Amino acid sequence: MYQTILNDASFYRVLLKLDEDLAERARQRGCACGGKLHSARYPRKPRGTPEEVQEDYSRRRSFCCAEEGCRKRTTPASFRFLSRRVYVAAVVVLITALRHGATAARVAQLRAIVGVSRRTLERWRQWWLEEFPRSSFWRWASGQLARPVDEQTLPFSLLESFRKPGAEERMIDLLRFILPLTTTSVLQEI
Repeated sequence: MYQTILNDASFYRVLLKLDEDLAERARQRGCACGGKLHSARYPRKPRGTPEEVQEDYSRRRSFCCAEEGCRKRTTPASFRFLSRRVYVAAVVVLITALRHGATAARVAQLRAIVGVSRRTLERWRQWWLEEFPRSSFWRWASGQLARPVDEQTLPFSLLESFRKPGAEERMIDLLRFILPLTTTSVLQEI
């Protein structure tokens, strides 16, 4: 069920729309100094997206304060990008999550679809199983969940903890949950 998301261009377009909404809210809030924010998009070369959306994913929304002497950059949170990782957030979450529920052959097939190496996949697994549970974000955020999540099967257990009827809705909920990890420039009002 989650595997179909990986090549679904319409799902990636939904994430793009959600990012555009977050960017517009950040622009309207303006800079902490009170200045107006100007567009300062920057190029990305994300991996793992369907070909139909690659152009849409080639730039990340960001802003720069117009006030002389400030010029602070504001990069809104993102449903599409997980911090500085080159693979899009949905791929990092889903491929790692499917390691817990799919056969080895299925994981190999999924790796081939998005072009992720075994070494990269192991790095993502290590991040989810070792670094993520020790993060201050997780210590705070895990307490906000309705039911406990098995840290030994992250991110699959986190994905399954969202009780929406469809895989896409659960994936969007998980990406919304981890939005604070996607940028360091601003506190988000999500």
